[in-house]
Amino acid sequence: MKNIEAVVLAAGYSSRAGAFKPGLDLGGKTVIERCLEGMLPLCDRVIVVGGYQIERLYQILAQYPSVEIVLNRRYVEGMFSSVKVGMSQAKAERILFTPGDHPLISQEVCRSLLRVDGDIVIPTFNGRKGHPVLLTRQIAQEILLENDDSNLRDYIQKKGYQTLAVTDEGILIDLDTKEDYQRIVERVRLTRGRG
Repeated sequence: MKNIEAVVLAAGYSSRAGAFKPGLDLGGKTVIERCLEGMLPLCDRVIVVGGYQIERLYQILAQYPSVEIVLNRRYVEGMFSSVKVGMSQAKAERILFTPGDHPLISQEVCRSLLRVDGDIVIPTFNGRKGHPVLLTRQIAQEILLENDDSNLRDYIQKKGYQTLAVTDEGILIDLDTKEDYQRIVERVRLTRGRG
């Protein structure tokens, strides 16, 4: 037992992307699969919080036995409602957290975070904070006590955190728009061409 879990948010409407983001193709795998692949080998369980088009998540992720999809019935209320649903399901001592639109998270970054002893650890690239964020179970429990109109960024700012400088820009790359998607597709294509 590694005593590590991940919480990945995939409940939102994906309105700016013009399509269901988790299901978009990225070099033969979906965006949500790419998001999970750096964390899966390190985690006992990955909790994916779904809402909008959750049935698509079940189809995409059925082949991953360590992935558990949980429904946020209140996903229309915003991201923090999904954060709370995910944290309420987490049982491990350490939790990797990310929105599901960060498809370039590497296993090496996750390993590096797990080597740091801290309640909240955020990776940085050139001074900019990214994902995943590493949290302890105690922090996850405290998040559940926050007001529903709060958000994770404010909580982390209030609580304090450590940073870990990494050399992987993938921690910053998220998919919000069609243009983001095209850039990420090109990046994955070039990376695979080198490998």
